Amino acid sequence: MNIFHAFLFGILQGLTEFVPVSSTAHLLIAQNLFGLDTSNKAVFAFNVLVQLGTLLALIVFFWKDLIEIGMDTLKNLGGLGNFKTLPDNAKLGLYIILATIPALLAGVLLKKQVEQLFGLPLTEAAIRLFAAAILLSLAEYFGKRSRKLDSMNWIDALFIGVMQVIAVFPGASRSGTTISGGMFRGFERSSAARFAFLMSVPVMLAAGAYEILDLRKIADLGSFLPTLAVGFITASIVGWFAIKWLLEYLNKNSLYVFAAYCAVIGAICLAFQILT
Repeated sequence: MNIFHAFLFGILQGLTEFVPVSSTAHLLIAQNLFGLDTSNKAVFAFNVLVQLGTLLALIVFFWKDLIEIGMDTLKNLGGLGNFKTLPDNAKLGLYIILATIPALLAGVLLKKQVEQLFGLPLTEAAIRLFAAAILLSLAEYFGKRSRKLDSMNWIDALFIGVMQVIAVFPGASRSGTTISGGMFRGFERSSAARFAFLMSVPVMLAAGAYEILDLRKIADLGSFLPTLAVGFITASIVGWFAIKWLLEYLNKNSLYVFAAYCAVIGAICLAFQILT
């Protein structure tokens, strides 16, 4: 992997991390087209760590929300016995914590199994893209889209958190699964997307931090860092604009266009894998 690859993959990561079309699937596809070994430790580390670039974009975009939620949650930890009387931000903070637990456990327990799935990147990408297409279509068709975040309860948070477990596997769309999970629980698109983005902060941070520990195993790490930096910066800039665009888009438009896109790209991946 070189600087050009990192720049290209950074753009791809920034565009697709928050738009529900699976950033991992697109990275797998692009890296396969460029002849890169996706099972290589350095490439796998890049795929995980470049997410920190989009995490930075997420933190910058929602910094006020994150500070208010974090402060209100810490201030009201002593009042958990009277949960109903807690401020909305404190409740939201606790729901984010609850929704984060399933994905963190899955990420730790299934890490080796997940890495092994990168052996057939196009097949894995195709399967997950088809799954995303089905999930987004079902969420759009069955979701009532009538609830806002202030109506959330612990069952909603846990359900969306379990949905996020799907995103642990390569090719799955983190935003797609969590936004769909929110819509299955009746939340409007923009509210489901906002909670999906906020709850992704601790999981993305934990995943990046966990993978940093493995960087010590990479030979010639010093020569790899500039490449990683290019991907990180590019992904963060593009990711910020992707968040802004998606939230505006979901206020008036459906998820069907993303479902159709995932189905088409998944079919192309599967056909390419079979024919080559």
